[in-house]
Amino acid sequence: MISQFFVLSQRGDSIVIRDYRGDVPKGSAEIFFRKVKFWKEDGGEEAPPVFNVDGVNYFHVKVVGLLFVATSRTNLSPSLVLELLQRIARVIKDYLGVLNEDSLRKNFVLVYELLDEVVDFGYVQTTSTEILKSYIFNEPIMVDAGRLPPLGPAAMFMQGTKRMPGTAITKSVVANEPGGRKREEIFVDIIEKISITFSSSGYILTSEIDGTIQMKSYLTGNPEIRLALNEDLSIGRAGGRSVYDYGGSAGSGAVVLDDCNFHESVHLDSFDVDRTLTLVPPDGEFPVMNYRITQEFKPPFRINTLIEEAGSLKAEVILKIRAEFPSDITANTISVQMPLPAYTSRVSFELEPGAVGQTTDFKESNKRLEWSLKKVLGGSDHTLRAKLTFSQESHGNITKEAGPVSMTFTIPMHNPSRLQVKYLQIAKKSKTYNPYRWVRYVTQANSYVARI
Repeated sequence: MISQFFVLSQRGDSIVIRDYRGDVPKGSAEIFFRKVKFWKEDGGEEAPPVFNVDGVNYFHVKVVGLLFVATSRTNLSPSLVLELLQRIARVIKDYLGVLNEDSLRKNFVLVYELLDEVVDFGYVQTTSTEILKSYIFNEPIMVDAGRLPPLGPAAMFMQGTKRMPGTAITKSVVANEPGGRKREEIFVDIIEKISITFSSSGYILTSEIDGTIQMKSYLTGNPEIRLALNEDLSIGRAGGRSVYDYGGSAGSGAVVLDDCNFHESVHLDSFDVDRTLTLVPPDGEFPVMNYRITQEFKPPFRINTLIEEAGSLKAEVILKIRAEFPSDITANTISVQMPLPAYTSRVSFELEPGAVGQTTDFKESNKRLEWSLKKVLGGSDHTLRAKLTFSQESHGNITKEAGPVSMTFTIPMHNPSRLQVKYLQIAKKSKTYNPYRWVRYVTQANSYVARI
């Protein structure tokens, strides 16, 4: 059981606070924020998601810049409370459409009503958006999403400056469209977070995909949905060998999942036969299926790094990235980082001629090189040269004191696993019933590292 729940802004202001049990000091929000802001223990840069101060356990997650926090004096499962905080954030977002400081302040009555139904005297009652609709009576005050900068997942589906059609990110599942009508829509997002480690010679050492099929439904009456995936989809391995080594259903182009799990609303009666999922989607956003792949796949980016000494106090770093995905796809918000030797005192940068939307920086506090690219077209190459100046002579191999190079990015409409939604079938209420269907793909870097 939790004692308190509160939401803090990036400045530390208490936007929402609910005390369920009265056994934790009233100033706990200030104590928490001061501890997080000036966290110095163990040389860490950020506070861990769970810590203890004066006998009070603090649990927190960060969602679109807001801190969702719970406190307790009892010995609770950390994963349970962190999952609860994530679900509370998701429920609030389902009802408000937009989750930010402005929407929380304008809808504080609705938010407190939700919190009282989700948690009672510190005990969790329900985090289902669909069930809560029977108990929640306040209507959300909609915030104009058009004036909001893209934050977090909202930026996933941006292609250049054009937003993908039907933004489920900024809609409320309970509010109607202007005019009182509700637009019939359903969104299916295939989101894959990839982890790759390259050797110094460019070979792949480890590769993994953590994927999820996320659904958000705005269909009245909760009709039955049939979601068909690749017919050559295979799950698991046989006898320690990959299913690629066998004939049968898993051909050379098959999609092979190491393991997967499904939402409780999914029926698997026909999944083994034709790889079709049947479900009645609850209101709000939820994961239909989570999956993991450790088979080697084609990486979206290749990273090449070269370090050359240019005297006793100087060196030059050459970073080159190549986009390995098709030319009709664009990657957004690319960031490349590389730790430099601790005795680096100054760095000067040289970008390729005609470079647009690229920025460079040297973080002297932690001796780190940063290179940001607004967008990268598939098939293109980009190069950065950095000239390093040292405060002392190097007495070892510079390559051992620098790196590894890490990279983050988002690639809309691309997924390296080749998992696809073949069709999305909705049970028809009438001949004229034809709701909008949106299926979108996105790839993100979870851990993308190249050794030097």
